[in-house]
Amino acid sequence: MPSAPATHADLVSSKIVSFEEARALFAGLRESGKTIVQSHGIWDLIHPGHICHLEEASELGDVLVVTITADRHVHKGPGRPYFNEQLRLRSIAALECVSHVVLIPFPDAGPAIECVQPHIYCRGKEYEDPDFDLSGIVKTETEVVQRIGAQMRYIGSVKYSSTKLLNQYFDHLSGPVRSFCNTLASQFTRRDFHDAVESFRDLKLLVVGETIFDRYSYVKVQGLTSKNRIISGRFLNQETQCGGALAVFRHIQQFVNHVRYVSLTGAESWVQEELRRHIPSDQDRIVRDPATTTIVKERYVEPLSEGKEMSKLFAVNYLDAQAPPRPVLDKIRKTLEQEIKGVDAVLLLDFGHGLMHPELREFLQENAPYLALNCQTNSNNHGFNIISRKYQRADAFTLDEQELMLASGQRQPNFEAELKTLSENLHSRYAWLTRGAVETIGLHEGQPACLCPPLEYEVVDTIGAGDAFFSVAALAAVRQLPVSLATFLGQLAGAQAVKVVGNARPISKPILVQGGMSLLNF
Repeated sequence: MPSAPATHADLVSSKIVSFEEARALFAGLRESGKTIVQSHGIWDLIHPGHICHLEEASELGDVLVVTITADRHVHKGPGRPYFNEQLRLRSIAALECVSHVVLIPFPDAGPAIECVQPHIYCRGKEYEDPDFDLSGIVKTETEVVQRIGAQMRYIGSVKYSSTKLLNQYFDHLSGPVRSFCNTLASQFTRRDFHDAVESFRDLKLLVVGETIFDRYSYVKVQGLTSKNRIISGRFLNQETQCGGALAVFRHIQQFVNHVRYVSLTGAESWVQEELRRHIPSDQDRIVRDPATTTIVKERYVEPLSEGKEMSKLFAVNYLDAQAPPRPVLDKIRKTLEQEIKGVDAVLLLDFGHGLMHPELREFLQENAPYLALNCQTNSNNHGFNIISRKYQRADAFTLDEQELMLASGQRQPNFEAELKTLSENLHSRYAWLTRGAVETIGLHEGQPACLCPPLEYEVVDTIGAGDAFFSVAALAAVRQLPVSLATFLGQLAGAQAVKVVGNARPISKPILVQGGMSLLNF
């Protein structure tokens, strides 16, 4: 019997090629003399501009290949991509002018171009303007295109922005986020935002604080023991991450060319290996003391489930009960005296584990040209590491709800009023209160408060989010950016941090810039 004719759905499916099979397929097409044209993007919302672009691209050769960024590598802010990768693949494949579609498991187009090896690579006409390509995407793509000997073409007679259409007319942003970003976009252009982030580059900074290693021990909970009713778990694996002030240092490294790190650790061999991995020798000003226990916070957790926040069972802390002895404090003081010369600002992380002796606190408050402070409350120091009791000066500071309640001595404070009072007492130019899933309140020298909603609601792990916010907000404060823009930048950093376990990786500057410019596209 004759086979049934292919349906339109069959034809669409046949156009979709896996990344693993694509290279061989396109190599064969090139060998047969076909001219291959490629266009790459997210293709989140197909609009007339896309159709015109692809039709014009198809006329430049024999085969039009469209490559699409996979969901996990789309960094356009919350709720993006609006359409998942399977829907985006089928939407593009359904267009008659498209020959093949490939899902690319990488964040940029470089590997896609290397895979397809096109004769012609197409971008929209708007990318000819350097002011439009603020993130440098096309510059990088052009280098790859030139390396493989292809042509770069800018095409498209009709222009629309998928991001702008989605921001204005779709529901991927919550009402508060849309309102905040729309207002911010009326005050700052994409160029303003980009230049603000780039302005951090030439700052000279000193990061000071306790080095903490966060250890995640993953266990499979088996139940309760029969005799003592203790949680029983089977050990699966373990990972160690850079936490505390070291996490902030790694965030700062992504944005600033000149930064040094002053801290205290023990002399354990595994610690030195970790430090060498993360701190260049010319930035390492850590005092190492064989008698000191390097701080480790070990959390026993269940394996991460898709779409759920990490479940933590209990924690064990490894740290000294006493403050460092006088000879060690003297070494730290001498190091600070040397390193504080010529810096624009000091970022001080006080986790209340003994490093910030009163003498060192006083020295930094008196000598730092600009002091950005984060004084944290945790299980080890609860009630003893209160910012209002330990500090008299901070040009900028961040704290969370619990820390403000302790500082104000109130269970149910008026958060904005108490933040303002604390800011005045510390003679601060900037002050931020992060309230997790509620909002972040930002103050700047008597101006109206900035209330910024959270930019990410799908939380994996909140550990490290406050440190990420502080890192970027502090840079904005040193550069004296408007408080609304500074708060937005901090929130973008925090939104990245809650999507990963602990401090598994530092904040990505390209992702922050890409997400911020997308959210300001109205």
